[in-house]
Amino acid sequence: MIRAIVTSFALSFMLVATPGGARPDESDPMARTTETLLTSTSLARLSFAEKKLAFDEHVQQVYHSAGLQKAGLSYSVFERAYTGYHNFKQEALTATDKQILTVVDFTKPSNLKRMWIIDLDANKVLYNNLVAHGRNTGNVRAEKFSNEPNSNMSSMGFYLTNKTYYGKHGLSLRLSGMDEQYNSNAMERAIVLHGADYVSDNFVKQYGRLGRSLGCPAVPRAISADVIELIKDNTVLYIHSADKAYTSDYLNTERAVEGFAALQDALPLNT
Repeated sequence: MIRAIVTSFALSFMLVATPGGARPDESDPMARTTETLLTSTSLARLSFAEKKLAFDEHVQQVYHSAGLQKAGLSYSVFERAYTGYHNFKQEALTATDKQILTVVDFTKPSNLKRMWIIDLDANKVLYNNLVAHGRNTGNVRAEKFSNEPNSNMSSMGFYLTNKTYYGKHGLSLRLSGMDEQYNSNAMERAIVLHGADYVSDNFVKQYGRLGRSLGCPAVPRAISADVIELIKDNTVLYIHSADKAYTSDYLNTERAVEGFAALQDALPLNT
C-alpha cells in the first residue's frame, strides 16, 4: 500500500512538473514513462527530488492520520522528530518490535499538554500529557537548557530510551542522550523519565504551572508506569526547544529520505 502511495505521488509530481501535464519526453534517456514507474520494483530509480516529495507526502499523511494537529502538535516539530526517527531506524538503533515516537515540545508552557507518544505503526496518539522541565530551565516556560552536570536544567534534542530501574521516584526510565553538544551527559546527570506528584492538573490549577524537576522530563504519576513500560528499550524521544542554534546529525534530511526509500524497497509489493 505505502509503495503504491509513493509511486502515485511521484507520478503526479512528474505530470505536474511537465508543461501542460504531458508525459515526459520518452526520447530523453532520463525520462520515465508512467508504465516504467508503475512496474518499477525499486524506488532507487526515482530522483532525489521525487523521493523527497514522496517522503514529505508520507510525513503529512502520518501527521493527519494520527490526528496530531487536533492533538496540538505542530507539523514542523513533528517533521523534525520524524526525520530523526527515520535516521535512528536506518542505523538499526530502534526497537524492532514496536514503532514508538515520543515528542516533547518545550516551546509550549508547562500548564499545557506538551508530550505526545505516537504509535507509528497504527498512526495513533497513545498519550498526550503534561510533562515537567528542570527548575533552572524556567518558570512556566522552558527558556534555558544545559548539558552540564548539576545545572538542574533540561536538555534538548534526541534521546534513545534505555532500561528501567526503581529509584526514589519509583519505576523510572534511563535515557541515552544522542546529541553530543546538547544531551550527551544525560546518563551521568541521571536524567530519566519518572512520575511526579507535581505533574498534574490539580497542581496547574493551584499554581498556574507544573512543578519542576532537576532536569528530568517528569510525567503524571498516574500514568508514569504505563508510559515507561510502553516507550522503554530503544524508542526515540525528541525534546524540542526554541533554540534556533540547535543542530543534530539526526536531522539530516537527505539521509532520512534515502533511508525511507530503501525501507519501502524492502517491503513486498502488495503491502
